[in-house]
Amino acid sequence: MTETSADPVATSARPSPTSVSAPRPGPLLAVLLSAWFMAQFDFFVVNVAAPSFERDLHAGPAALELIVGGYAFAYASGMITGGRLGDLFGYRRAFVAGLVAFAVTSLLCGIATSPGQLIGFRLLQGFAGAVMVPQVLATVTASFPVHARGRAMAWYGVAGGTASVAGQVLGGLMLDADILGLGWRVLFLINVPIGAVAALLALRYLPSVRPARRARLDLPGAGGVALALGLVLVPLAMGRTAGWPVWTWICLAAAVPVGLATVLWQRALAARGGDPVLDLTLFREGSYLAGVVTGAAFMAYWASVMFTLTLLLQGGFGLGPFQAGLAFAPTGVCFAGSALLSRALVQRFGLRILQLGSVVTVTGLAALSLVLYVQPDRGVLPWVVATMAVAGLGNGLTLPQLIGASLVRVPPKRAGTGAGVLTTAQQFGGAAGVAVIGAAFFALAGAAPSAAGHARAAMWTTLISVALTCVVTILTTVIRRAADRAARADRAGAGA
Repeated sequence: MTETSADPVATSARPSPTSVSAPRPGPLLAVLLSAWFMAQFDFFVVNVAAPSFERDLHAGPAALELIVGGYAFAYASGMITGGRLGDLFGYRRAFVAGLVAFAVTSLLCGIATSPGQLIGFRLLQGFAGAVMVPQVLATVTASFPVHARGRAMAWYGVAGGTASVAGQVLGGLMLDADILGLGWRVLFLINVPIGAVAALLALRYLPSVRPARRARLDLPGAGGVALALGLVLVPLAMGRTAGWPVWTWICLAAAVPVGLATVLWQRALAARGGDPVLDLTLFREGSYLAGVVTGAAFMAYWASVMFTLTLLLQGGFGLGPFQAGLAFAPTGVCFAGSALLSRALVQRFGLRILQLGSVVTVTGLAALSLVLYVQPDRGVLPWVVATMAVAGLGNGLTLPQLIGASLVRVPPKRAGTGAGVLTTAQQFGGAAGVAVIGAAFFALAGAAPSAAGHARAAMWTTLISVALTCVVTILTTVIRRAADRAARADRAGAGA
């Protein structure tokens, strides 16, 4: 595959001397994506197991919220530090350590005997995922040739999108099958053999990309980043069910000075030659900054759509968890297919494919709002499935190339930090979207919602997501122009 002028991603960067070509990219990518799939799968699968936690562990509403939200909080708040660990100690070492920790904490989740134990182990599992996942994109960025990254990003998008749907479909299927009489525990225990095998394969296939020099981890910076994110994520995750008490607003307000103080510390540390956990120089690259913001907006609308439609299908239309998961299956198939196709389209049409994908998504979500307005009952289910499949098609065109275009100008030696910040922005956007748009859904549905009430609430919240998708469309224009400028500069430099 050769570089062409129609592919700004492929022409806007050159391999760094620190990059290591993977001798067998197929097995390497399979190992990396198995970890990414596990982390995303465990993010979604607990939703279908919530009734089981309530019945077997006697978990109350607050405990259920923490079982689900605790993982998300730890996962998102530790991601930047996890990426930095890869930059400092090597991506293979950090990846294997995170993978083993994820398998061990999954085992602990699977043998938990009380809500408190499960909450604590889920927090540890989220932190383990935060060490493991940034190394996936970092290894691709540092080890794959530039012309091969687009295909790797396409498979990355496929794995993530498939895992989000599989969490509901396979999770519901495993619960119904009651494998070995383990009930909900099998949802966690399945990670143990997969993680063990993946760790062994990682030691064989992952290249050893060592840092140029040994640096110290910025513990105050890591703590500040985690605290600032936690002061936002915890109130957003628990505020609605708790009735938005005073402490939630105090935490949200405190996040601003804590975040500002952390940024000032990072700047001061960098100025005196230290190694800050958050590399602020990355944001000087226009395509990266736009990619971080776009990724957050993308996940805000997509996570909220998945959440509110799950409420509609189960609470409004009366579907079981497995049936609701199957309703999302066409969305996953369309996402995977268009993600794999997106690389070929980028080579032919350039990053205009980002905007095309956003337009397709807007079309699907707008059509979904329309059908819910025309027929707000269970009879509209086939149309819901069809319009969501269209939205999935558009997202598959957008997400993999959005990630690739965001990271293409990030130096390989800072790939871990760059990937960590990008993934954190996506997780943060998803959590914020679910909390804010989810709260709007419950307010619109009313205290005793009917099928029509659920449909009306889903219609209006989907329109909010349409507006967010329009924002994503505008931001992808910024990314495309930044990539085009970088490609022209690289060609001019090569000509000189």
